[in-house]
Order: sequence, then C-alpha cells, then structure tokens
Amino acid sequence: MPKKFKPGDFLKVKGKLTTPKMQVIKYVPKKSSMFGLIDSDSYLECVWYESGKRKSKVFHQNKLIQVV
Repeated sequence: MPKKFKPGDFLKVKGKLTTPKMQVIKYVPKKSSMFGLIDSDSYLECVWYESGKRKSKVFHQNKLIQVV
C-alpha cells in the first residue's frame, strides 16, 4: 500500500467532528496479529496538543483525512 501522507501534514480522523487537528510525525512499523508480517507503510504516529499537554497515537492511514 503506498504512503498517503508525509511528516508535517495536518490530519483529522474520518467521520468524527470532535477530533483534534493532528500532525504526522512519522510512519511506524506495526506487526499484523493475523499473519505476523510487519507493515511499515500504513501506520502513522500523530501528535496533537490538548489543554497544553502533548498527546500522540498511532493510526492507520485509511482512517485519516488531510486538513488545510
């Protein structure tokens, strides 16, 4: 699967109105629980700030959309 975003892009979770605007940090490798394969082109680490605190989470790229 080709990479859809690059580090520094601003994203939001698809279909949710209350999600924060996040910034892509990097693509991270993630091991598939079914087959044991490592996928390094589909999962992104994103960061956002909430109440002055830095938060981060890993998302699959198909669950995100780019914002301007």
